[in-house]
Amino acid sequence: MSFFRRRSPGHAPVEISERQDVRYLHLGGPAVQSAMRLKQPDALELEYTRAMMAFLLFRGDPRDIALIGLGGGSIAKYIHRNLPQSRLTALEINPEVVAAARAYFMLPPDDQRLTVITGDGAAFVHDHPDSQDVLLVDGFDAKRIVDALTSAEFYRACKAMLRPGGVAVFNLWGSDEYYPRFFDRLARAFGEHVLQLPAEKKGNIIVFAFRKPLPDVNLGALLQDAQRLEAERGLEFESFVSRMRNWNPTSSEAFIL
Repeated sequence: MSFFRRRSPGHAPVEISERQDVRYLHLGGPAVQSAMRLKQPDALELEYTRAMMAFLLFRGDPRDIALIGLGGGSIAKYIHRNLPQSRLTALEINPEVVAAARAYFMLPPDDQRLTVITGDGAAFVHDHPDSQDVLLVDGFDAKRIVDALTSAEFYRACKAMLRPGGVAVFNLWGSDEYYPRFFDRLARAFGEHVLQLPAEKKGNIIVFAFRKPLPDVNLGALLQDAQRLEAERGLEFESFVSRMRNWNPTSSEAFIL
């Protein structure tokens, strides 16, 4: 059942639908951009959003987080509710997406720890070097990731935006024919200091990219942190570490970064 459709000039139409007590956001097509279970509005319904939160394995105490691509606001809501020490700045280029997130997905109003800006996320990254501990990039249109978020220049700006020891997290689509090209650009921009985490059920691949000094990537330590975070947060961190181990080069005891 669809019950909302609105379009701003120059942007894909925003549509809201509901099925089996889950509300979905779509942009110009049937692809799901965001989802919220009505009885658990603050939970991360889509697995890839939970996988993006695995940055907590590497940077557990971020002060400043930037999010490029708001969608229905699932990630923004989760951070706002569960990371009280963090300030989040979210960028969304389509004003109707922001309106939908606030009206239909229970995104809270701005406060001292949440700022939602209607504007160009790529430009924001370029204009704010050395400003963030964590950067989350999740910008898709109806068909694929936004072109402005896949250039070599953008990936270099992402690295420059991080403070020392920061981590950037990119949601990419593994079945995209250009995925190898995007990943190569990203890895080069970050000096090959990257890890891949595939979603278990769909084609999303989450890429974590690090600015030196690099985090502790000892597998034993990461598994201990994963167990603790899984107990605290209720997200499948142990599975995330296991999948990363299968997808990335490792020595006998650690990831190779």
